[in-house]
Amino acid sequence: MGDKFAVDIDKVIHERARLLILSYLASNSGKKIQFNELKESLSFTSGNLSVQLKNLEEVKYIKIHKRIKDNKPQTSVSLTPEGLKALKEYLKVMEDLIKTVNNQEDN
Repeated sequence: MGDKFAVDIDKVIHERARLLILSYLASNSGKKIQFNELKESLSFTSGNLSVQLKNLEEVKYIKIHKRIKDNKPQTSVSLTPEGLKALKEYLKVMEDLIKTVNNQEDN
């Protein structure tokens, strides 16, 4: 039998929608992003985006900001330092996994 193979993957981030959300927020230099911009940019429905944002907020990877402007509710989202750290750690794990697989192909 071979050696045990274990990869410590953040299960919160390792879901397509949440990975896209965190990546989009990180690529926008930590600015607050309006809910509708995020929804349109990622081609999500309002319901799906709301659920995924709640999941990310529960683990403190994002902050959801709500306010009233011109008598209309506005929601924006920002990446927290914890979220950026978790995303970077996730990407490092993925890079290491890719290197491992690529090294096996070379042998």
